[in-house]
Amino acid sequence: MTDALTEMFEAERPRLRAIAYRMLGSFSEAEDVVQDTWLRLTRTDRGDVVNLPGWLTTVTARLCLDQLRARRSRPEEPAGMHLPEPLVTPADSGDPEQEALLADAIGLAMLVVLDTLRPAERLAFVLHDLFGVPFDEIAPIVGRSAATATQLASRARRRLRDTEVDLAPGGEADPARQRRLVEAFQAAARDGDLPRLLEVLDPDVVLRADAEGAAPREIRGARAVVNQVSAFAPMAPYGRAALVNGRPGIVVVSPDRTVFAVLGFTVHAGRIARIDVFARPDRLRHVDPRAFTA
Repeated sequence: MTDALTEMFEAERPRLRAIAYRMLGSFSEAEDVVQDTWLRLTRTDRGDVVNLPGWLTTVTARLCLDQLRARRSRPEEPAGMHLPEPLVTPADSGDPEQEALLADAIGLAMLVVLDTLRPAERLAFVLHDLFGVPFDEIAPIVGRSAATATQLASRARRRLRDTEVDLAPGGEADPARQRRLVEAFQAAARDGDLPRLLEVLDPDVVLRADAEGAAPREIRGARAVVNQVSAFAPMAPYGRAALVNGRPGIVVVSPDRTVFAVLGFTVHAGRIARIDVFARPDRLRHVDPRAFTA
């Protein structure tokens, strides 16, 4: 491999990693896919690669498609029954690299719904709607016609809209209001103030919890969620403000300075409509507790 080709690949690496993360919902799996793409490039005759970005996108997408299909075939991991790994950063880091990551983030709610799509639907939607890849380039990746690839993306789009996921980046426009709602939630949970919790929660709020050694649980309705949140009260004082996939959230760092849990929030119409709770160590290993204990 020439130094020039290595430089070109490294320039494409962030985009490939972003594609793989949206496809797989896992940073570790995304990194593995991108590394596998690099290895395949090293074994390929450079003369066969006319359009390097397009070639890299195709290889990355096909590797992700293979992983998604394998994931759906494993009985221990039912489709749509696991949460993605969250992108977690300090709320006010001011780090240009972190800001670049956040600018490229999409909401957890979208990632969760993407997990319920068929692999080909997810690929068509991610490549076309999020990265602008034309359908005639997507078609050979999924082994369908361009017209069918268009239909796959359309079905994915409808599914997202049917589940009330905001397709526009950033969600509710006022980050300050989102942060105030999250702070109010944390304070009410810490104090065990059930009426205040009910005030900040949408009546149809959904809580999904991904705990170690168990399938994710889903709880619906404000009162049911409040009853569940009461178990969070002892750890509430250890919560730290964070951005979770670009939106206000909470990182709970235990007294021994390990990440105990991450809470991501989705705000809709002025109330908390969704809470995603991450507690599996394998989903949190990329979160540096030192960033939240200074």
